[in-house]
Amino acid sequence: MISFCTQNHMFTGGVLMHAADIILIVDDAEINRTILSEIFKGEYSLLEAADGEAAYKLTLNHQHDIAAVLLDLHMPGWSGLQYLSRLRTETLLSDVPIFIITSDPNESTLLSTFDYGIADVIEKPFNAAFLKKRVQAQIELYRITQGLKDENQRKAAELALKTAEFAQLNLKVISALAAAIEFRSGETGKHVRNIGLTTKLILKRLRTLGVSGSSTLSDEEINAISYAAILHDVGKISIADSILNKPGKLTVAEFDEMKTHTTKGAAFIDSIDIKNNAILNYARDISLHHHERVDGRGYPEGLKGNAITIWSQVVGLADAFDALTHARCYKPAYSREKAIAMILDGQCGAFAAPLLDAFLDVAPHLQL
Repeated sequence: MISFCTQNHMFTGGVLMHAADIILIVDDAEINRTILSEIFKGEYSLLEAADGEAAYKLTLNHQHDIAAVLLDLHMPGWSGLQYLSRLRTETLLSDVPIFIITSDPNESTLLSTFDYGIADVIEKPFNAAFLKKRVQAQIELYRITQGLKDENQRKAAELALKTAEFAQLNLKVISALAAAIEFRSGETGKHVRNIGLTTKLILKRLRTLGVSGSSTLSDEEINAISYAAILHDVGKISIADSILNKPGKLTVAEFDEMKTHTTKGAAFIDSIDIKNNAILNYARDISLHHHERVDGRGYPEGLKGNAITIWSQVVGLADAFDALTHARCYKPAYSREKAIAMILDGQCGAFAAPLLDAFLDVAPHLQL
């Protein structure tokens, strides 16, 4: 056993067996430190401090290796209670048993130490064998408890990883489904990607502008809405190919059938029957309402103004812009400038002025 002193505290040490094998003995009486060291030598590495401040410094340097603390209450400089208070304030040694070793007969003082989460109070004079058993039992109990915490944390991390992987898989399935629907109507998967990206850009601009309904949206919510946006036309899965891919103008009856893709899309999402899923909740609303317009001339419900959620309004505008700038079986692709002019002119229905302002701000950055 090697011993050496500094001006403020004494150290007694040996070779560490493994992490958390140090017992820190804090007592201003050298004889008491010696007695306690003799009890645990050979089984633990030992550190000694003659006051609370020296103990605190040792704690900072060895906090991950300390298995237990044997602490006197009355010492010059920092008392035992001052040391305990500092530990709890800085959340140090929260998983390490601390024993009060004292001859103080003041019950209120001893009881107050339990407010600091100590493991036990051992009164002097003590039986060495009894003291050793009590300390070792508490060390093992704390280690078992910590082991359970570590195992629970490991399992929680594994669950979080699996949940993230499952969520990523769900997004890929959603993207594949949306792309399949677009391919069926003669379009490409690029359309659904553009809708998601355009939706995100417009929503972030609306948030910056402080527009009602978007000013409090978090990045997480905007991401969820952007993913949900790619399912805006999921109801087209139930529309006949002869209508979806008709090169000419639709008849009144055909257009009425085409409009049902909104209600059928909402019904399809309802059939998934997954409760409290943010993406699906947004997707249902968007699928049902992305053709609504603020003047009430949209479909299927003829909603007006703020009765239409801001995300459904945004997706409606994103959908109109992307449709205009890409060729369809019934029309050629228009330039960015012409598409913007048509939207501002109301040829795609009426949009709220703040939405148009945000759209104009991001339009130069939208992918074609």
